[in-house]
Amino acid sequence: MPIFGIPKMSEMKRALLISGFIISCSAFVYAQKKNLEISDFAGNRQFFTKPVAGLRSMADGKRYTEMVSNENTKATDIIIFDYRTGQTLDTLVRGNSLMRPGGNQPLTYSSYEINQSATQVLFTADEEHIYRHSTKANNYLYDVTKQTLTAVSLLGKQMYATISPDGIMAAFVRENNLYIRNMVTGEEKAITSDGKKNEIINGANDWVYEEEFSFSRSYQWSADGSKIAYYRFDERRVPEYTLTLYDNLYPTLEKYKYPKAGEASSLVDIFIYDVKMGKTVKADLGTETDQYIPRIKWTADPDKLSIQRLNRLQNKLDLLLCDAATGKTSILLTEENKAYVEIYDDLTFLNDRRHFIWTSNRDGYHHIYYYNMDGRIERQVTSGSWDVTAYYGCNEKTGTFYYQAAANGPAGRQVYSVTLKGKKQLLSANEGTSTAEFSSTFQYFMNKHTDANTPAVYTMHDASGRMIRMLQNNEKPLAVLAGYNLSKKEFFTFKTSEGVELYGWMIKPPDFDAGKKYPVLQCMYGGPTRQLVLDSYEGADYFWFQMLAEKGYVVACVDNRGTFARGDEFATCTYKNMGHLELLDQVEVAKYLESLPYVDVKRIGVYGWSYGGYLTSLLMTKGADHFKAGIAVAPVTNWRNYDNIYTERYLRTPQENPKGYDDNSPVNFAKQLKGKFLLVHGTADDNVHFQNSMEFADALIKEKKQFRSFFYPNKAHSMTGARGHVYQMLTDFIIENL
Repeated sequence: MPIFGIPKMSEMKRALLISGFIISCSAFVYAQKKNLEISDFAGNRQFFTKPVAGLRSMADGKRYTEMVSNENTKATDIIIFDYRTGQTLDTLVRGNSLMRPGGNQPLTYSSYEINQSATQVLFTADEEHIYRHSTKANNYLYDVTKQTLTAVSLLGKQMYATISPDGIMAAFVRENNLYIRNMVTGEEKAITSDGKKNEIINGANDWVYEEEFSFSRSYQWSADGSKIAYYRFDERRVPEYTLTLYDNLYPTLEKYKYPKAGEASSLVDIFIYDVKMGKTVKADLGTETDQYIPRIKWTADPDKLSIQRLNRLQNKLDLLLCDAATGKTSILLTEENKAYVEIYDDLTFLNDRRHFIWTSNRDGYHHIYYYNMDGRIERQVTSGSWDVTAYYGCNEKTGTFYYQAAANGPAGRQVYSVTLKGKKQLLSANEGTSTAEFSSTFQYFMNKHTDANTPAVYTMHDASGRMIRMLQNNEKPLAVLAGYNLSKKEFFTFKTSEGVELYGWMIKPPDFDAGKKYPVLQCMYGGPTRQLVLDSYEGADYFWFQMLAEKGYVVACVDNRGTFARGDEFATCTYKNMGHLELLDQVEVAKYLESLPYVDVKRIGVYGWSYGGYLTSLLMTKGADHFKAGIAVAPVTNWRNYDNIYTERYLRTPQENPKGYDDNSPVNFAKQLKGKFLLVHGTADDNVHFQNSMEFADALIKEKKQFRSFFYPNKAHSMTGARGHVYQMLTDFIIENL
């Protein structure tokens, strides 16, 4: 019988069956197929899924817009579609009408935002990256009725441009100051004037907030557009770090403020600007200044701003309510944890102005709570020994909440609804990974479904989970995959000697023979809030692993203790001793692999990037007896070198917990290095500084340890633009040494 209204042989299921057929081909067929080359997946998108991009729900929740290339005009239009039928209803913006003032070519834009009434569209063009997440750009406001395009500012590129809810004012950041511009009169006004590089920032984040609290625009309009709340960062006391860019006869030195563990952070204040009155009020954040403000958010009442205040140790979070007229604050709720409080973006103030939604780990798992505005819990909306992994929102009319959860184990993700009365419904497939994007009124949602061996399928559903139509089945990458010798990624679990169950996956050679012995590459990330063992289709790394399998290697990956989606205790057990349990677990992985009859116990290697590079470095020193070779890419080798928000969250400060820092920093165990070791880093890595690899290399040299190193000039943490070279180098090292 149909499941969730999906016919037995829907297009989605056909795609999954095709994939299953591809991957389960017999051994005599595999030899007729092609083996992977690095050029097939590094910089080549033939295997990757085509997403449904640029979709925006309109205010009525029955229509949405999407960017569509116009073959006739060679421009990109914004088309209005019907959620239920998929029919084209209208063209909101014709791309060839987007002519810059004085220009003769249509605007090429990277993103757009539409106001509630669909009368204005804000376009972003000419983006330039600053750090990993922040950009500056030229922004333009398009009047749909008049079909006119107006530059948000004529005085230089802007950061984080937005339009006020009433459509009259634009706000943006330029050169560390916050500006507004009346889009009717053209008058531009600076709200702040004290902004200065590496000293004061208004309306945008400093580096460490952007990286660790995962947001960049640090100002918000009130719901009626009458006020703007914004951050002010005073980073003058924060030590500077210098990146060297080898781009000229004399290299460029790029200095920015980077607070390392135990060092001073920016002093942060929140201000509220009244647009009509031209008056600024400072929010009362208390007497303590050595603290963090990870979030602000307006309530449904335009006179009330919420502010999240987090102590330096990050184990106590206060949700404050601020009076916009006076700046006076009161505590709405307090969240505490014996280890640390994670920051989420799930806070939702309901339109009834009497309730709000909050998510918390207070019962040991991440769940949804329904509060009233005096700070009392009226109901715990979800419960169980599993984590809510995404909160999508609430249909206030029906009292129904929508969320994603790892309810069937940490590797998968399913989409659910639940009512205030406790009626729960599964809205997606029960296996693999489903991710939902709901319409503004929660009548419909687009579902992206994938699994470890199948590219993403995009389908449209109604609120009950019934599939309405196929959006994108990605048959093209499926057809391409059919021509290659790909092995099925297999999932497994095992228990360590301490009785801890760990989850992993394995890719075996396509001509696997259980009677043979194979070398193994053990890969990992292993850090907080992340997983690699997911029943979800991956990117380039997946094909690199497949290529290694074709060359006769088994590739295995296991998530150790301290990783995501297994509850608070599993996540926080590494607190104040980061690296210790992770090391023990990854050694147990090696021992488990050694127990398998088809594994060559003398040829186990280890590989990781970032936190995975840190663990690799640790395993090749403190856990070296089990590994013949290791590759560490962009590793932290000394936790004293990393930023304070991240590192202190898990270790406290080095002044309070020196052993927690030193007992598991690889730089202190260079003497114990064994096996063949490759150290790789980008010289312009603004996140995990090149200094980490330089200090580790220096320690290894002092201990007369031989190793290999490769450094990518002017490349940042992800080494974008050099991935093909990276994969080739790593492959050559593995073939030579494993």
